[in-house]
Parts: sequence; C-alpha cells; structure tokens
Amino acid sequence: MIRRATEADLEAMLAIYGPYVESTTISFEYTPPTPEEFAGRFREITAQFPWLVWEEAGQVQGYAYASAPFTREAYRWCAEPTVYLRPQARGKGIARELYRQLEEILKIQGYRIFYALVCGENQASLRFHEKMGYCRRAVLPRCGWKFDRWLDMIWMEKQVNLVDNPGGFPIPWGQIVKYDEM
Repeated sequence: MIRRATEADLEAMLAIYGPYVESTTISFEYTPPTPEEFAGRFREITAQFPWLVWEEAGQVQGYAYASAPFTREAYRWCAEPTVYLRPQARGKGIARELYRQLEEILKIQGYRIFYALVCGENQASLRFHEKMGYCRRAVLPRCGWKFDRWLDMIWMEKQVNLVDNPGGFPIPWGQIVKYDEM
C-alpha cells in the first residue's frame, strides 16, 4: 500500500492538498499551488528527501514527505516530515504508517532531528505528533493570519540517533538501495 511517489501521482496529491489550503488552517498557504508549482516542489524535494504515497485500489489515499526546515549547512541533520490524507482515509492508521516509514528512511539517510510545525488550533495533529514521539518545543503566538484571524504555530521536535559527531551530511534518499524499488 505504501510506495514511492512518482510524477504520475502529482494530480491526485494536489487534489488531496488543495482543500487543506482552501478550507483549513492546517496549511498556511492561501491559494493551492498550480500543477506546475506542485511539480516543481516535488522535483526539488525528492532530489534529497523521501516522498511516499498510500494507495488503495489504484487511488492515492494520502502522502507523506520530508523537507528541509532550514537552509544553512549546520542544520543539514534536521528534517520536517509532513502528511496529508483524503478525508475518508483519516482515522485508519494511514498517517501513522506513512510517518513511520518516512522516519525510518530519514534515519537511514542520516537525519537526527525531526521538526513539525502545527497550527495551534489543529488539536488532532498535535495529538498525532505527540503519539509519534514529538515534544512541544515552542509556541509562536499569532504568527499566521488566515481566515480573518491570527493563528499560533506550535513547534514540535523529535530527536533520533543523536551522536556526538554525526559525520557526513545525510545522503539523498535515492542512494538508499533498500528503497530503490518502492
């Protein structure tokens, strides 16, 4: 059910993401990206990070990917996982399994710290991340403006495989032989 996302999945993934942008405070974007913008994001992210889909009966039910939360080199061991599901896919453990596999890939790549930025009013996501082992690290009060109101952002963190010297930078996920055939 979980496999590597491809460009053939972009239309289905954008159809999942669009309503989050248009109708919720889960995404702080105001307008869904165009297909071209979304394809550009996909290509840029997948050059380094994993992007997975959950598919059932030929239909993408959800997807998860990671990206860089910061651009400076000293932050290169940090990753920001993200997951989006179709409404009918919620509550079935799909997000948990997508995150679990995504985090396993990130660990193999060499990532050591995962960050999640969650809107303060998204209690379901806050509970989800806490169950996945994330700790609240900071509240960014009233930092986002959407739907005519100020919104808080909760910064969450999960540390994995911390060592005194992490060695080289995390490797691109395409170099992980185990996942080449996903």
